[in-house]
Amino acid sequence: MPNTHDITAYVLCGGKSLRMQSEKGLVLWKGKPFIRWIIEAIIPITSNIILVTSNSDYSILGLPMIEDIHVDKGPVGGIFTALKHTKTKRNLILSCDVPKINSKLLRGLAEESEKIDVLVNLLSDGKNDYPLIGIYKKEAIDIFAEAIAEDKLKLCPLVNTISHQKITVTFEQESLIQNINSKAELLALHLLE
Repeated sequence: MPNTHDITAYVLCGGKSLRMQSEKGLVLWKGKPFIRWIIEAIIPITSNIILVTSNSDYSILGLPMIEDIHVDKGPVGGIFTALKHTKTKRNLILSCDVPKINSKLLRGLAEESEKIDVLVNLLSDGKNDYPLIGIYKKEAIDIFAEAIAEDKLKLCPLVNTISHQKITVTFEQESLIQNINSKAELLALHLLE
């Protein structure tokens, strides 16, 4: 199991949340904001957790927060900010809209990232890739800097151009990596409680 010194976790809390119409990471599910569920899943992997956000509402969590270096550059900008900030070779990057993610899945991702020398390890369900549930090596920073300079801000196509490994989740794990991006998806999540 990875120790707390060789991996840093960054949760990307940015985004305009147009479909949710509120700050996604602070949306409540089972009495807790999404971000708390995500942090609880990360803690057994690493205690080195940083939020990438300019929203001071996240300060209630008592975690370090950094702002995007380049605003309005989406997840590519958020990942660049994380890689610029990090002091560790491997970095767990998560979006703030995956409240069902769990430690077992993240631990498996971290362990796989130690086995093969690629810049990005990410989860996939075989149909869709989830680059915002991934381990990114610091040395990928130049690729992200170049993508921002060229305004190539679509994350999946970018990841597909660099060395990566897709780790396919089991059918039972698919619901754990689901992004909750809209009020309809949130309603469906509540109905499953």
